[in-house]
Amino acid sequence: MVRGRISRLSVRDVRFPTSLGGHGADAMVSADAMVSADAMVSADAMVSADAMVSADAMVSADAMHTDPDYSAAYVVIETDAEDGIKGCGITFTLGKGTEVDWSRKGRGAPGDSGRPKRGVGLVGQAGGKACLEVTCGHEKQMLAQGYPAYTTSCAWLGYSDDTLKQLCAQALKDGWTRFKVKVGADLQDDMRRCQIIRDMIGPEKTLMMDANQRWDVPEAVEWMSKLAKFKPLWIEEPTSPDDILGHATISKALVPLGIGIATGEQCHNRVIFKQLLQAKALQFLQIDSCRLGSVNENLSVLLMAKKFEIPVCPHAGGVGLCELVQHLIIFDYISVSASLENRVCEYVDHLHEHFKYPVMIQRASYMPPKDPGYSTEMKEESVKKHQYPDGEVWKKLLPAQEN
Repeated sequence: MVRGRISRLSVRDVRFPTSLGGHGADAMVSADAMVSADAMVSADAMVSADAMVSADAMVSADAMHTDPDYSAAYVVIETDAEDGIKGCGITFTLGKGTEVDWSRKGRGAPGDSGRPKRGVGLVGQAGGKACLEVTCGHEKQMLAQGYPAYTTSCAWLGYSDDTLKQLCAQALKDGWTRFKVKVGADLQDDMRRCQIIRDMIGPEKTLMMDANQRWDVPEAVEWMSKLAKFKPLWIEEPTSPDDILGHATISKALVPLGIGIATGEQCHNRVIFKQLLQAKALQFLQIDSCRLGSVNENLSVLLMAKKFEIPVCPHAGGVGLCELVQHLIIFDYISVSASLENRVCEYVDHLHEHFKYPVMIQRASYMPPKDPGYSTEMKEESVKKHQYPDGEVWKKLLPAQEN
């Protein structure tokens, strides 16, 4: 039952200055060149103005994004309900994308199609329940064991070999058994880093690779044929996310080598996923909770994946993406797929401290959230500190950048 009407909507530009330390960077484009309103990236990190780090400690570097400031258009919908219920949502951008996002809303830009590009946390909140509890089904296994995850935190392109080894060793100690490595900038560098990781984790643990759209189709096949010796479960985003037939060609070439194709984090509607599925262009489907127009569009894709018997392995990380997608993937298991075979969800250990209800990871698994809503509410002190351009962090940084 509706208990109030929307009374106010506020939008704030929240940016983390990750570009200062090269965080989130790769060999392809700069933050100034990123113009997508909600350009999703497969990496995330936060470095405060008071805690810059060296190049050896670079976080979230991949083969596509060079110097973004990881950011969000943070939306709060307030109501006149007596209990003060509100919805919080985010659009994950690379900084300047937030400005584009706002301008689109102001002028009703073509191509927006009216679909929301954020998850707003009124879902389940009105009943005082977490999204998981709104569903019914066999949730006992999730409550006891959680949803299996893999880590991307060990092997960003910006890490030195020593850092890579140190982080892999710590991840193994913490119980992680599935690891993803960024590839695509330099073949010899990839060969060396993959050998280090495979030696560290051993032959029995799972290794995935992510090229972040770096290659064309023939290059992807040639490059991965040389990396096949490291036994990757999949290669993620081997080429442009819009090239459905290109993905199908790569899939046909690599599946005989035991390498699946994983993609979807850049797909913005169910039609693109339908075509990827029909073309047999992927073996692992990667929804993104922000990119794909929030809950309803994601549910359509989960149902299609079930029909085509393709496992869903969501993209996460970024600003709040882990917090959002945990609800979708646990729902998928409880109410749609009822299977954990070949299913795993990405986890990146950054930025969670800025959220009121951060994800809980135990035994390398997502534990079901029990707080009401969609886990999108950010801590007010974090929002104020990083609000652009008037927050404390940016008041210090912008004059220095101008000089």
